[in-house]
Amino acid sequence: MKKALAELIGTFTLVLFGCGVAVVGGMGDEITTVNLLGIAFAFGLSIVAMGYGIGPVSGCHINPAVSFGVWLAGRMSFGEFIVYVISQVIGALLAAVLLYLILSGKASGWDGGLGQNGWGPDTVGGYDQTSAFLFEVTATFVFLVCILGVTQKGAPNHFAGIAIGLTLVMIHLLGINITGTSVNPARSIGPAVVGMEANPLAVQQLWLFIVAPLIGGGLAGLFFRSGLLGLDED
Repeated sequence: MKKALAELIGTFTLVLFGCGVAVVGGMGDEITTVNLLGIAFAFGLSIVAMGYGIGPVSGCHINPAVSFGVWLAGRMSFGEFIVYVISQVIGALLAAVLLYLILSGKASGWDGGLGQNGWGPDTVGGYDQTSAFLFEVTATFVFLVCILGVTQKGAPNHFAGIAIGLTLVMIHLLGINITGTSVNPARSIGPAVVGMEANPLAVQQLWLFIVAPLIGGGLAGLFFRSGLLGLDED
């Protein structure tokens, strides 16, 4: 239960502050408008904060693709994987609901956006499905290589949270204009489901932000399990 609660709180924090900054920062009439760098750091700093806050309890996966990669790497049981994913999705949904309630209080109104992921001509960058899929698979693979690398036995992991958070910042800097950056099925599910009335297309495109990150995370997990990546344990 401690691990499940930790994963719920961690994913809740990531979605609330990451997606929240993306939405509020995009409202041009605010006191300050957050640019791409600010949004990227909001997601990255959420990881840093939760990495040190709940990392000692659950490992701070807060992402089904991370848990999938960790399971395939042989570092957790299948039962734990299922519990983690359920907790993560619940945390993302709760965060999206809270964000919806907060944004609903804006006097001038807002367009109903909750930081949903997507692709196509109506998105910011206008990239197609192939671009979105390739980016999400590759970015999640790189993310898991960092995570599995800095948390393996024998690695100097005192700064693991910072390394992982900065890697997520790097990923967002490239991906925001391509897909809005997911690399995390739970992060995509929460805003898409809660905001489906305003943006039904996000739900239709949700499959990509579940499948692609799981492929990328799974590949990284298999690389570490096979010994192709990772330290030799002599």
